[in-house]
Amino acid sequence: MKWLRNFMYGRYGIDQFGNFLFGLYFICLIFSLFFSPMLFLSYAVLIYFFYRMFSKQYYKRRQENTFYLEKTSGIRKMVNRQKNKFKYRKTHKYLRCPHCKQYLRVPKGKGNITITCPQCHQQFDKRT
Repeated sequence: MKWLRNFMYGRYGIDQFGNFLFGLYFICLIFSLFFSPMLFLSYAVLIYFFYRMFSKQYYKRRQENTFYLEKTSGIRKMVNRQKNKFKYRKTHKYLRCPHCKQYLRVPKGKGNITITCPQCHQQFDKRT
C-alpha cells in the first residue's frame, strides 16, 4: 500500500464530482447492454474520471467540483430534505411557512400549536 500512497501523492484524488462521474459510468454501462453506442460514452466517462483522479492540477479540478456543487445544490437539498422527512417521520412533521415558504420541522402529536417561522417571524396555527 505504500507504493499506492507514494503514487497518489500530489494527485487530486476523488471528490463529489468524481463520485458522480463514477455513478454515471455505471449507468451508461447498464444502458450499453441494450444500446451498444452507449458503451463508448461509458468508456469516455471512465477515462475522464481517471484523468481527474490522477491529475496534479488541483486548482482546475477544484473549480470543476465547485461548479458541479453549485449547479446541483437545489437537487441535493431536496434529496436531503426527503431523507430527513423519512428518517424523522414518526416524531416530526415538516410544514412550509405560508408567508416565506421556508420548510419547518415541528414535533408530532402536540395538537394545535402556534408556529413562529425563524426566517420571517410570521406566526400561524397548525395541528400536528
